[in-house]
Amino acid sequence: MRKLYILTAASVLSVAACGGGDSEDGNLIPPPPGPSDELALCSGSITGLTSQTTKTDIQFWLESRYRAGQPVSIIATLPDNQHTRYQWRQLTGPGVELVNGQSPVLGMELPQSGDYQFELTVERAGLTQTAAVSITAAAQDPNGLNIRLDHQVAEGDGISLRLDDTGNSAAADWCQVSGPTVKVDLSETERPIMSAPYVSQDSLVHIRATRGSQQDDVYLLITNEPTAASDALFDPPLARVHPFSSQSPYANALSKCIYNTQVTLAQCTVNELPLIGQQTSTPDIDTIMDRVLVSHDWMGDNFKAFLQTKDPRGDFVHLLKSVTAVVISYDIRPSFYWVATGAIYLDPNDLWLTPAQRDTINEAPDYRTGFGNDLQFLMPWRYVKNNDYASQYFSPAVRVDRTLDDIEPDLASLLYHELAHANDFFPTSIHADISERTLYDAFVRRNQQKQLISDQLTRDYPLRSEEMRALAQVRFMGETASNTQKAYLPADVTGFFSADIASDFYAYSTPQEDAAMLFEEAMMSHRLGIQRDVAVTNAPDDATAATVIVDWGQRGRIGESSLEDRAALVLEQMIPGIDGPTLVRNLPPPLPMRPGVSWGANLQLDPMPNLAPVSGFSQGRSKVQPPLRFSGDRHRQTRQ
Repeated sequence: MRKLYILTAASVLSVAACGGGDSEDGNLIPPPPGPSDELALCSGSITGLTSQTTKTDIQFWLESRYRAGQPVSIIATLPDNQHTRYQWRQLTGPGVELVNGQSPVLGMELPQSGDYQFELTVERAGLTQTAAVSITAAAQDPNGLNIRLDHQVAEGDGISLRLDDTGNSAAADWCQVSGPTVKVDLSETERPIMSAPYVSQDSLVHIRATRGSQQDDVYLLITNEPTAASDALFDPPLARVHPFSSQSPYANALSKCIYNTQVTLAQCTVNELPLIGQQTSTPDIDTIMDRVLVSHDWMGDNFKAFLQTKDPRGDFVHLLKSVTAVVISYDIRPSFYWVATGAIYLDPNDLWLTPAQRDTINEAPDYRTGFGNDLQFLMPWRYVKNNDYASQYFSPAVRVDRTLDDIEPDLASLLYHELAHANDFFPTSIHADISERTLYDAFVRRNQQKQLISDQLTRDYPLRSEEMRALAQVRFMGETASNTQKAYLPADVTGFFSADIASDFYAYSTPQEDAAMLFEEAMMSHRLGIQRDVAVTNAPDDATAATVIVDWGQRGRIGESSLEDRAALVLEQMIPGIDGPTLVRNLPPPLPMRPGVSWGANLQLDPMPNLAPVSGFSQGRSKVQPPLRFSGDRHRQTRQ
């Protein structure tokens, strides 16, 4: 993932975002190649989109038939490829949830039959144009096949589509009707993964899925994007993002400096885009939202609502003072912080509240999925409250709403972690001391002088296990396992890990991850009463909660007395005024897991009377066994 190499007087510093992987010689390990098979062409004559011109430069593309209760779209194109700001709004008809109203592709589901009218406003080159379009929806076909979702995608970027679960277990057949050739991975026909082709101009792609007598079409607008700068911080492709608050005084700087293929290391200065805490020591939520970039406005809406209702003690607002921006985009997976921009980049999977919002998120798997597959152990994790999962798992096949209560455990832990990175590099205590032209220059100075919080942690309380450190390079950085490492059994790893002072396996990937894991786990236990489980298990081919067997494990390892000084140091440095030692001493003591039984069987560790229902589980919805989570799967490492 995004990697840069900066020559200093002393050495070459390489800085990456949270996650990713690096080879032994310091070069970035690239993601595995995307889908390589061409999508087959459909046979026969198939009706596609019809065009509708307007009195403006806007041209609409309409489907031949619209049905209620089925994913449909209206697509707008312009006579050139200039990056344009789009804004759709509904004029007439039953209310429609417009989750991608800032895109040239208005993908949606019409709630009932009838007439609808929508208006599109585009801004480009200082000019504003507006045009309206009307459609009529027929009644819903209860036996129809639904593909989600029509959308715009940057050339070369990943595409994920999903078929609704209709109870039919037969595999679907996919083919391409028209447009530039798409590459596809059909290993899961219910959720194909595709790669958008590179195009010289914006181009429409028409794809069809068929299962028996059922069929549906999906339309993708592949957009031509600017050529990346030779020294750009980000490699293409990237999703298009925009400031959530168009009136933000930092809107232009956000667009220029944070998430595009033109921004370079020396391009943006501290004066142009300072840390939020340099702008004001007492930011409110509107100040925070002025620094948010999104691919879809619902992401900013939900993030704002979370801060308004789920941050009663102001933890997140305080921690956000150490970032320049927050980016939430459908193509970010996993989340990360990057010192080169001073921003955090969030996977929106922890933010969606409606099925329509979820439809807009790319489901392409994390490219690190195969790292360490030849090792004989796993280290799963989960957050637990009252002997149950702290958050409910929602299968992508089930279309159900979530509440802010539902997303709180996952989003809170994500924010505590990523914002720990920001405060490790630039804690509020040093904001007034930043005099360099760029934040990266300030980081170089602090890094060379070993002034990061993680530097102090490593200096005062270093991790001891070299075996775990080397295994982390395999599991998280993609290094090849040695024969010795391949031979390690779970009992060996238990000996390495349990005797050391890390809270999680991921802590061994970098010193920065060590600090972030301590902070995240301590704050989740202290603020929300949620404890983290960690274990060493075997690694069966079909790894589930029922099949992996615990060799060793703990609930609430952050409460281990040997970790107390480490956790207290990080807490006091990142949240001035907090009493770290007292906080950590008051955390629940760790509970041992039962060796020899499954991870699932270790969910219930001790009898706890008078338990309150876990948030999100008291709403009459059936609980679904969540898939296993493995150490480090939500973040990209910060590495120097």
